[in-house]
Amino acid sequence: MHWARICARLQTEVGEVEYRTWLKQITLGPVDEDEVTLFLPTRFLRDWVRGQYGDRLNDLWSAEIAAVRRVELQVQRGTPARAASAQGVAVDAPVPEPAPPVVAEIRNDLAAPLDSRFTFDSFVVGKPNEFAYACARRVAERPSSAGFNPLFLYGGVGLGKTHLMHAIGSELVRDGRVSVAYMSAEKFMYRFIAAIRSQSTMQFKEQLRSVDVLMIDDLQFLIGKDNTQEEFFHTFNALVDAGRQIVVSADKSPSDLSGLEDRLRTRLGCGMVADIHATTFELRISILEAKAQASGVPVPPKVLEFLAHKITTNVRELEGALNRLIAHAQMFGRPVTLESTQEVLHDILKAHDRRVTIEEIQRKVAEHWNIRLTDMSSARRSQAVARPRQVAMYLSKQLTSRSLPEIGRKFGNRDHTTVMHAVSRVTDLMQLDSAFAEDVELLRRMLES
Repeated sequence: MHWARICARLQTEVGEVEYRTWLKQITLGPVDEDEVTLFLPTRFLRDWVRGQYGDRLNDLWSAEIAAVRRVELQVQRGTPARAASAQGVAVDAPVPEPAPPVVAEIRNDLAAPLDSRFTFDSFVVGKPNEFAYACARRVAERPSSAGFNPLFLYGGVGLGKTHLMHAIGSELVRDGRVSVAYMSAEKFMYRFIAAIRSQSTMQFKEQLRSVDVLMIDDLQFLIGKDNTQEEFFHTFNALVDAGRQIVVSADKSPSDLSGLEDRLRTRLGCGMVADIHATTFELRISILEAKAQASGVPVPPKVLEFLAHKITTNVRELEGALNRLIAHAQMFGRPVTLESTQEVLHDILKAHDRRVTIEEIQRKVAEHWNIRLTDMSSARRSQAVARPRQVAMYLSKQLTSRSLPEIGRKFGNRDHTTVMHAVSRVTDLMQLDSAFAEDVELLRRMLES
């Protein structure tokens, strides 16, 4: 089959890790006389593959079928989100009932269970986390590879560190190749203290050092716990020296974890250190789109945009907000709207409220209509610029306590009567044009305090 041969060729050319990370999710669509359609699960993955491999895919298809002149890459509609090359963070795959966790194959009772929802396929990848994702895939495929032991994942709360650790463990356990022990640093400490009290420290050491892969989550918890750090350091050395894999996560890089012993920080930084950055707006949209699509509940794009603008620091909280909206819609049989979103999520949104400035209003409106920020105070009078400028004046009047003359001065020293005219004009247009009214309402809800 043509596609099978092309896939095999790509796999040989780019390598197993890169192929599985970026290209494996391509599915074959229609093959016409001179055009081939390939599907990918997300827009960002489509754009990434098009930019990185588009020309090569054209060449390979032309070599297989001389008549093919074009390879079209499209987003597969109606499919659950999978890992993408340049778009997220953790998205739980929905299941009809709570799925029982997958318990690691391990020769002792120290390990915590692995959550079967947290897989590589349910992790939405984006620019902020693509390197950490690729490193995690590499460790899952070839544990103890040179340069990847230990693997140290770090980043803020709710950005996907734990998800990747569970994904590594689940992949290794499913293949049945190695024994895995996953636990939080807090559990490591409590188990160590319990072993001391029960005079079974040797058994504790032997159990931990018998595994092929040890994963410790939230290592920052060991800061200030000198005795536990000492035990972890010796366990770390014993496993690495024996060629076993260690995966660690924390909220900061090894060099920034003040309070850890210098020798431990040095050892933690000697392998692969991968940062998971804060999410981008595009990544948050991709996560929300994937989760909303998988739920089967229609969620308007403007609601997703609103949430992605409002909840920016914690993906876990972002997903939780969408889950609450979906549950509310299912329980009461009501559609999800901007109004219901503000009502259902009032407590979450209140926590993210802030005082709105005219400068922020100008920036958001300029981004929304894709004009330059300087156009807000320029003398340009074309409708493409004048209309957004009027909306920004309208919102400044609605959302700030500034007087009309003060608002006018922020828009290129315009007279207060210009601001009055803008407010009146926008009000009239909102009554006449429902799409325009929705745009203004979306901006207001994203900005309002």
